[in-house]
Amino acid sequence: MQLDKENIRKLRGLIVFTLLILVGLLRFDVVLDAVGFILHILFPFFLGGAIAFVLSVPMNCIDRRLFSKAKGKLDKASAPLSLVITLILVLAILSLVVIVVLPELGSTIAMLGNTLPEKVPVLLKKVENLFANNPELILYLEELEASLNWEEILNQVITFFRVGANTMLDSTISVATGIVSGVGTFFIAFVFACYILLQQSFLRRQMTKLCFAYLKEQHAQEFLRICSLTYRTFSNFLTGQCTEAVILGLMFFIAITIFRFPFALLVGVLIAFTALIPIFGAFIGCGVGAFLILTVDPKQALFFVIMFLIIQQIEGNLIYPKVVGGSIGLPAIWVLAAVSLGGSLFGVVGMLVFIPMTSVLYTLLRENVNKRLDEKQMHIE
Repeated sequence: MQLDKENIRKLRGLIVFTLLILVGLLRFDVVLDAVGFILHILFPFFLGGAIAFVLSVPMNCIDRRLFSKAKGKLDKASAPLSLVITLILVLAILSLVVIVVLPELGSTIAMLGNTLPEKVPVLLKKVENLFANNPELILYLEELEASLNWEEILNQVITFFRVGANTMLDSTISVATGIVSGVGTFFIAFVFACYILLQQSFLRRQMTKLCFAYLKEQHAQEFLRICSLTYRTFSNFLTGQCTEAVILGLMFFIAITIFRFPFALLVGVLIAFTALIPIFGAFIGCGVGAFLILTVDPKQALFFVIMFLIIQQIEGNLIYPKVVGGSIGLPAIWVLAAVSLGGSLFGVVGMLVFIPMTSVLYTLLRENVNKRLDEKQMHIE
């Protein structure tokens, strides 16, 4: 190999890269701390980007439907107006959920407070009958009481409360600091998201210029195509997930109304809201709904759980793969695989991210496979 300027530049870059890798491996803890510090600083901007992406889906839809024909007159005002309408719609939906859920929960808790004094004597009577019919329980409790060292237990309780008071004070300060920090982070992220949404066209032009300036034209076009595919896939997934949540909430509202279970509207809204978490989110709404119905009629609560399992099987195996999988072009089997893998690795966030990410990889792999088969002049059905 001739040591011309180009080869010397490549060798220098390879040596620097190798040294950086060695330093990173030798001081891996320092590298992790540095990466964590940088991510902590950049977290509000990452959160703002995520908020901007979620809001961009309804915002762009509103912009196309309302202001596409009046671009000449409202070119500069279309983005702010679309953003304001989007924020109003989001706040209206959240307010509707709060207005429906909180009063019902409050009335249920109040009803429990009123009926609890009546149920306590009945419960005590059952406990008394249990001990009367099972004298071995009394013997066991007497043996347990004899084996306990009450002085030691009392000392442990006093120590616990003495230490717990300081711990509680520290925890209260930590929680208050965390709340203030979280509010500040969300405010910064929200402002950053609004700037992104208001300057989408400008940022898109800047990204295009950067790609064509620093990459080869073919690579730049391919990178921008993949970015467009990713945005379109995530957008369709978000739309499909919201559609599926509304369908599931309506199914439960209709079923609960038909079977005359209590809290039909409340349970339907709760399940629709929690169903935004893919496949498994509705179980949270089921737990709350079963508890609410249990306070009125335990038998109906059991029937509600059975009904939920039946509807959930229909929704999870038929509706969800068709609605969400069809909206992003991903077969049902890969939707279930993506949800399982993403949930096991990163929890709820993994479920939300892995489905569209799998769809993007599936589309790119399908295109590459078809291209290679065409080059080999092979057509496999």
